[in-house]
Amino acid sequence: MGFLLYLSNYVIPFTMFYIIGFAILMKRPVYDDFVEGAKSGMKTVAGILPTLVGLMVGVGVLRSSGFLDFLAGLLGPVTQKLGFPSQLLPVALVKLFSSSAATGLALDIFKEYGPDSKMGMMTSLMLSCTETVFYTMSIYFLTIKVKKTRYTLPGALLATLTGIVMSVFLAKYLNC
Repeated sequence: MGFLLYLSNYVIPFTMFYIIGFAILMKRPVYDDFVEGAKSGMKTVAGILPTLVGLMVGVGVLRSSGFLDFLAGLLGPVTQKLGFPSQLLPVALVKLFSSSAATGLALDIFKEYGPDSKMGMMTSLMLSCTETVFYTMSIYFLTIKVKKTRYTLPGALLATLTGIVMSVFLAKYLNC
């Protein structure tokens, strides 16, 4: 463990010196290449910023309006029969759009039930086993200008559903 901590202190500086050294050996203008890369990065940020803001605002509105709690109450009887706690439904839905908003909902569950409770374990496992599908697709596909996603969304939703089911299964039946 001590070796990994020692190594981690030197990985980034070593990488920076390696890149600069390699650029000098190849007779590249290091600073000019850096500035070009920074300009390209800023263009990418400017291109995806509206999508990010839209996703953040949408999740904020859903959370503060009480719609997620309403939906959890409405679908609670159905999810309980399937073995899925209705308290986790808002976390599962919000995680599709925003990981940070889902983390906020998870903290609410931790405060109410405790992080070491079955509900806390299910929440932790669910956040680890799922992906922000719509956020990831919108950002990455917008950046590289993909128009036809074909099977990406169904596949990602199936993988997320599998992660949700397995997180509940693991916490419930394997005494995590």
